[in-house]
Amino acid sequence: MSTFTMDADWLPFHPNPSKPAFTPPPGAVDAHCHVFGPGDVFPYAPERKYTPCDAPKEKLFELRDFLGFSRNVIVQATCHGKDNRALVDACRAAGDKARGVASVGPDITMDELKAMDEAGVRGVRFNFVKRLVDATPKAVFLGIAEKIATLGWHIVVYFEAQDLEELTPFLKQLPTTIVVDHMGRPDIAAGVDSPGFQRFVDLMAENDNIWSKVSCPERLSVTGPDGYDDVVPFAKRIVETFPDRVLWGTDWPHPNMKSHMPDDGKLTDFIPKIAVNEELRKALLVDNPMRLYWGR
Repeated sequence: MSTFTMDADWLPFHPNPSKPAFTPPPGAVDAHCHVFGPGDVFPYAPERKYTPCDAPKEKLFELRDFLGFSRNVIVQATCHGKDNRALVDACRAAGDKARGVASVGPDITMDELKAMDEAGVRGVRFNFVKRLVDATPKAVFLGIAEKIATLGWHIVVYFEAQDLEELTPFLKQLPTTIVVDHMGRPDIAAGVDSPGFQRFVDLMAENDNIWSKVSCPERLSVTGPDGYDDVVPFAKRIVETFPDRVLWGTDWPHPNMKSHMPDDGKLTDFIPKIAVNEELRKALLVDNPMRLYWGR
């Protein structure tokens, strides 16, 4: 019997996703997904803000093959804190089919970072979403950034649109490639031409080391499933304006979704709406993630 009980309002991942109509190009990468536990093998962190259902690597790899992807980039989830063992285990099990993004503290040693590098980790994640993590001083993040820069790693940042203005000076200090999760979580109801979204577009335009994941329409949409059509203009603008600096991922197993649990097949069918020709799709799903995560 598990020693962890998932939160009463937790929505487990879709048990039977549909087969997508869209066929990803050969070599396509799901560049944003997670593994949870299993908790009895890889315990959830004491400081976690939520207790999920188990979502082990075997289920992730099964979904990868079912949806027609070739590789995964597995991102450390906050429920595991800075204990990256589940992530590293999944990367090792997948071999060349997975890379990882870890979460580390200021006391991380270069030997520990090098061991993760050998397992396939290629970046660290800095989380600024206040409901998910406790605040960390910017100086701590800058110290970590200096360490991981020596390995050629990059930094994934997660924040919400209202925090972008305050975070911009900090982002400009980071010495690596930066990947922003989910377009910085724009306010979809405000519209694609809103000042808030324009601030994010301008940030990317002015800083060619900043990339964006055009993922998680299910988190951003006001109209909801199944098409998430209100998110399309936002993702399409980023894909077409910065075709060589975009990534896409399922976000499986969709942590902390409260409104509904998305069908991963229908999420995959979101891709041709935002990357409208083969050239854009190949960049988004193959060329960009391969360059960033498998480039050495």
